[in-house]
Amino acid sequence: MVEYSVQNKKAWEFDAYNFWVEQSGTPLEMAKKMKENPVKKLKRYAKYFDSYQDVKVANLCGSCGKKAIPLAMLGAEVTVFDISEQNKKYALEVARAADVEINYEVCDILEIDRNKYGNYFDVVFMEGGILHYFHNIEQFMSIVYSLLNRGGKMICSDFHPFQKISDILQFEQPTLSYFSTDIIEGEMAHARFYEESIRKKMPKCSYRKYTLSEIINAVIQCGLSLKQFDEHPAWTNPDLPGEFTVIAVKE
Repeated sequence: MVEYSVQNKKAWEFDAYNFWVEQSGTPLEMAKKMKENPVKKLKRYAKYFDSYQDVKVANLCGSCGKKAIPLAMLGAEVTVFDISEQNKKYALEVARAADVEINYEVCDILEIDRNKYGNYFDVVFMEGGILHYFHNIEQFMSIVYSLLNRGGKMICSDFHPFQKISDILQFEQPTLSYFSTDIIEGEMAHARFYEESIRKKMPKCSYRKYTLSEIINAVIQCGLSLKQFDEHPAWTNPDLPGEFTVIAVKE
């Protein structure tokens, strides 16, 4: 595991299980919410899936299973790849409470076993802002390419690079030049929900934030065919960009 992944793993395993229980409810409560309307739980991402039944989905950095489990409810065969054991614990307990199965691999995304998972998935899906955890986006996209079968689709939704110059989503992270290639340290996403005394003790994450052209070019250069690029308004200010979604296919 690369050094920065070790650092990020420490951050994402800090009290994560308790955080999900506090924020989302017990596994039983979370499962009940998902069962009510799994498509709704997928939010805007539902429109990017052509179908669900028997579709093999790799959910990269799938965290607490908040999207993987609804996908499984809809009939998909879902494998979550994530760095946090505590995320896995919560996700598998929710899945059991929801009477569905998901596969959950705790690993560095860059070290996914491609002998096992190479050319295996119909869809590689990621959302919630993960690209900044990887210092080499070309390497990351090459992993995505290797996981997809021919005709497979990448659905990548992430925070808009506007975040580099303005904390528009109010994550309380440092801003920098839009064209900066610096590696920076910052709080993990949940830190702002903790009391200041605990927040100061929480491990930091190591980030590399990208420009829009770096992201799009990495998709193209890894061999994927770019099919669609959508920008979404920020939930804090609908006049500004908050997220984007890239759709690309392995032809």
